[in-house]
Amino acid sequence: MASEKTLVCGAGGFIGGHLVGDLLRRGRKVRAVDMKSLDEWYQLFPEAENLQLNLQEKESGERAVTGCSVIYNLAADMGGMGFIENNKALCMLSVLINTHLVMAAKDAGVGRFFYASSACVYAADKQTDPNVTALKEEDAYPAMPEDGYGWEKLFSERMCRHFREDFGLATRIARYHNVYGPHGTYDGGREKAPAAICRKVIAAKLSGNKEIEIWGDGKQTRSFMWIDDCVKGTQMIMEGDYVDPLNLGSSELVTINQLVDLVEEIAGVKLKRRYNLGAPKGVNGRNSDNTLIRKIFGWEPSTRLHHGLEQTYRWIYERMAPASRDRSPRLAPTSR
Repeated sequence: MASEKTLVCGAGGFIGGHLVGDLLRRGRKVRAVDMKSLDEWYQLFPEAENLQLNLQEKESGERAVTGCSVIYNLAADMGGMGFIENNKALCMLSVLINTHLVMAAKDAGVGRFFYASSACVYAADKQTDPNVTALKEEDAYPAMPEDGYGWEKLFSERMCRHFREDFGLATRIARYHNVYGPHGTYDGGREKAPAAICRKVIAAKLSGNKEIEIWGDGKQTRSFMWIDDCVKGTQMIMEGDYVDPLNLGSSELVTINQLVDLVEEIAGVKLKRRYNLGAPKGVNGRNSDNTLIRKIFGWEPSTRLHHGLEQTYRWIYERMAPASRDRSPRLAPTSR
């Protein structure tokens, strides 16, 4: 695949930016596409062909795909629970992105097509208890996904499946479980729990107001996957032979209270907790069963949460601390 041009859709986003960087480091030719203007991308690599296109438009999808043999579709209108619970229609409109891309990919004879799905496809009645049984791939059916965002993901999974079965488009699907790390959003309403907690702890430390608001009762459970594990697993699934959706997530289960404990430990502070029981909190429990990915690839995301949070906290702190306010480079390095 090294000589082929790879298209990354959603390249201006958190995961997409990291994926572009890793593909370039591996010697790939990359076309990076996002609907945001280039100065809004979390990471911008001059070595890539960077395009601003609205992939909800059919013509933009066709333009993006032209000349590419490999496609990673990570493009979606999404965010954390504060966004997806209050923007169901906007989340559903992302079906247009995948629809136009798979149509264009079929017509262009694309070699491989990756779709970034989500653990939000899983049936809600299997996630009512914080002491959740880890979710297996088969638990997506009978279908009862997260309203809006989850339905869009499950629908797009099925579209990929049928384009593979009916037209021979080689599709691969990963169900992401709560990805976190640097070079992503940490405020504004679209951030996810690890970044939001880091931001709140940092704000309390900088202001001296030793209090933190937690959405829900803090007993809800999740697993969180370090971004490097996500990028590695994404390419592993894309390049492998397994065609059905696969969980891609950590199996290290923690409560939101334990997540706050970890960030407080990293920050060296202890905060008074105020629980907002009316705020969006999602399902009571969700964890990734990694039996299948271990069986197929002999691998699973394994970076410990504390290790990844340290790096995430440091990156956010450098952008929030007054002394670092003006140091926010736009160009990311192309080698580690």
